[in-house]
Amino acid sequence: MFIIILDSCPARLYTLNMFNTSMPSPKAQLTRSHILSTALRVFRERGLEASTMRELASSASVSLGSAYYYFPSKEAIIQAYYDDVQAEHARRVAAALVETRLDLKGRLGAAFHSKLDILQGDRRLLSALFRYTGEPQHPLSALGDGTRKNRQQSMSVFLTAIGDERLPDDIRAILPAALWALHMGIILYFIYDDSPEQQRTRRLVDGVLTLLVRLLALVRLSVLKPVRGSLLALLRDCGLLPEPDSPQVLSFQESQP
Repeated sequence: MFIIILDSCPARLYTLNMFNTSMPSPKAQLTRSHILSTALRVFRERGLEASTMRELASSASVSLGSAYYYFPSKEAIIQAYYDDVQAEHARRVAAALVETRLDLKGRLGAAFHSKLDILQGDRRLLSALFRYTGEPQHPLSALGDGTRKNRQQSMSVFLTAIGDERLPDDIRAILPAALWALHMGIILYFIYDDSPEQQRTRRLVDGVLTLLVRLLALVRLSVLKPVRGSLLALLRDCGLLPEPDSPQVLSFQESQP
C-alpha cells in the first residue's frame, strides 16, 4: 500500500505525540481510553476553548497529574482523536472494499461517506478545530507539521480506494493528494450543512464523484499528457508533491507511531 506524501520537508518528531509511549499495561490503556472519551464528551458539550485540563480530570474522576501523564495538553487529546478517526476510517474502508465489488465511484464513495459517518456527531467540535487551519504553526493546523502523519494516513485510505484502477502514472501520483484536499472541502461544507442529517452534503459527495470519474476518463487521454505533466511539475515546484527520486510512499501501517 502506497501513499503520496503531500509535504516536501523531512519528517520530524511532534510534541503532541510525545506523551508516554512505552508499552502500557491493560489498566493504563483503559485509563487512557477513559480520559480520552471523557475529554471528548466535555469538548462536545462545552467546546474546546471553554474546557480546562482540570475540568477534564475531574469529569474523568482522575487526578490532574494522571490526566497530564497521559495527555500533556488539550491539543494532545485532540491529536489522539485525529489518530482514532484515521484508524477507524481505514478500517471501515478496508471492510467495505473486501465485502463488496465496487467500481471506482463506489470505492471513492465508500471512502468519503464513511468519513462523514465517523464525524457525524462532531460537527461542533470540528468547527472549533478548523479555525486552526489558518495558523500554520499551530500543532492542530490541518496543513501544519503537527498533523503531517494524519494527512499521510488519510491519503493512504484514498489510495486504497483507488486500488488497481488503470490510471496513467502521473494521474496516480496526483490523485491521493487531490482527493484528500477535496474531502477537506467536503468536511467544511458538512460543518455548515444544516439540512436534516446533512443530506445536502451526501448529495454533494455523490455528484462530485460522478463528475470526478467522468473527468478522469477524459484527462487520461494521451492528448492531455503534456497538460498533466505541467500540472505535476507545478505541484512539485510548490512543494505539494515530492520529487520523483525522493521517498514518496508510506503505508497506513508504516505511518503509525
